[in-house]
Amino acid sequence: MALVSIYTVGRLNHPYYHPISREFYQVGNEVFSQATKSGLIEAFSTEGVSFPEETVKGNGSPILTLTVWRSLQSLYRFTYSGQHIQALRDKSKWIEQYPEKHLSYVVWWTEKVEDVSWEEAFKRYNYYIQHGPSHFAFDFKHTFDEKGERFLIK
Repeated sequence: MALVSIYTVGRLNHPYYHPISREFYQVGNEVFSQATKSGLIEAFSTEGVSFPEETVKGNGSPILTLTVWRSLQSLYRFTYSGQHIQALRDKSKWIEQYPEKHLSYVVWWTEKVEDVSWEEAFKRYNYYIQHGPSHFAFDFKHTFDEKGERFLIK
């Protein structure tokens, strides 16, 4: 059974120690708790990761996540429900608005958790930026099933 990985990228409006950033992390802990009950299999730490130059440049501190999920449906349902949907609605409080169109996440299929890495996430993200959505790297507006066929997620 194929699993789904998602890499998200954003930038905090304020330094880590700012009260608004602390609120972001508090809400994030609650959202993570919901995720573990919603199909999240693995969450990767950013500790010791060398980020691409385009990720670390800019004003705010980078906020990156890399997770693996049981299914595309469980990831999608989690993303657009409960505490996570509320956090998305409040996102502008915490996360910097980009002046240009910015890809904030990329999704891909994987067979094993062991195949997922930060390097793979950066590669998939860059591929999407350069080539657009495909089975290799996609988003919720342009989804593909495990076999590479276009797929409408509900």
